[in-house]
Amino acid sequence: MIALGCDHGGYELKLEIKKYLDEKGIEYKDYGCDSLESVDYPVYAKKVAHAIVDGECEKGILICGTGIGISITANKIKGIRAALCTDCFSAEATRLHNDANVLALGGRVVGPGLAVKIVDTFLNTPFSNDERHIRRINQMETE
Repeated sequence: MIALGCDHGGYELKLEIKKYLDEKGIEYKDYGCDSLESVDYPVYAKKVAHAIVDGECEKGILICGTGIGISITANKIKGIRAALCTDCFSAEATRLHNDANVLALGGRVVGPGLAVKIVDTFLNTPFSNDERHIRRINQMETE
């Protein structure tokens, strides 16, 4: 199950991503927002992050205007590794090397065509399970 969340700056892109997920038969839960009305992105970042750490969802996709604020907020939650991606290479690398569990996108940065390709890459790239990457992830999680 994929957790989706956005603010008003990511709402339209979230609709495009939902269409893609529906077409692929990928289950998701939408944690909002539900319109273009101005809202605070931390509310939705936290809802998605907690859905993942609580085991309700496996991965998340968060979208705000730039993807920056929503990813910073999600990364404050222990166990979340949110990666802001603007290209498929980064989406693949963050799954392979960082076992990222949240993809962050900027609704005002990437268009719907590229965003769907980034989502596809993120969701379909497994973690490498290489010892060096596991070690580095463990180092991220401590402090």
